[in-house]
Amino acid sequence: MSRNAMSEKDRSQPKQKKPFSWAQFLSSLVGIGLVITILAPLLPQLLWSVGFKWFFPDLLPRELSMRAWKYVFSDVSRATEALWQGTLIALVAMVLSMIISVPAGRALGLYKFRGKRLIEFLILAPTIVPVLAVVMGIHIAFIRYGLASTVLGVVLVHLIPTTPYVVMVMSSVFANYEPEYEEQARTLGANSIRTFIHVTFPAILPGLMVGGLFAFIISWGQYILTLLIGGGTVVTLPLLLFSFASSGDNMVTGALSVLYMAPAIVFLVLTSRFLTGKSGVMGGFGA
Repeated sequence: MSRNAMSEKDRSQPKQKKPFSWAQFLSSLVGIGLVITILAPLLPQLLWSVGFKWFFPDLLPRELSMRAWKYVFSDVSRATEALWQGTLIALVAMVLSMIISVPAGRALGLYKFRGKRLIEFLILAPTIVPVLAVVMGIHIAFIRYGLASTVLGVVLVHLIPTTPYVVMVMSSVFANYEPEYEEQARTLGANSIRTFIHVTFPAILPGLMVGGLFAFIISWGQYILTLLIGGGTVVTLPLLLFSFASSGDNMVTGALSVLYMAPAIVFLVLTSRFLTGKSGVMGGFGA
């Protein structure tokens, strides 16, 4: 039988329907639920940002207005400056946390040594100790070294809450990592740099992205650390949001809230595929 005859026969046969899968159906429901959970807080804020003359017990505002958005994107509000400055600080803090956490996570995840539990406790200490108790002493040191009221000082102080989470993620990743692949690459003549680029980095990339997501969101949402170390000179969206929330202008507060949540949601969407799968992201801290 010729290939053409076989192809015509395959085309004539009806395609078999895939059997119904409850696992796929439930995973789709969970995915839809996560999307709704993420986007649901945006809806009231979107209504507040355009709602004019919205009084109780009205379910929807009587009039719509773009006054808040025009004000937010004007030079007077400093919202655009705060958006770019906060994004820059969060990205730099994220990258620095990842650079610090890769060797630290490798040491904690792959090796057993005396004092390992103590080191893990010290790494987690910033998440346990109250923030004000930590930042006051740091603020005095930053004033002495000229880092107070600077972007660099704010970035450095954001490493305190972000780095422990990234180290926990990376230590869990390396606890499920097989270093024998690196040994095979070196046997074939690869140096340390090529081994890291072609072997280690692809293996730890999912965990690195998840840790980076944690670091970005934690740094992006910092208020007290930015206020104390930045001294009001370094302005981010949380500072503006708290200021307008206390002023009673609900429309501007709603617009700033939407602007505040948007980058974190975008970053979450971009890294969402690394949050699932067999990456061993959260499986081995403390082993």
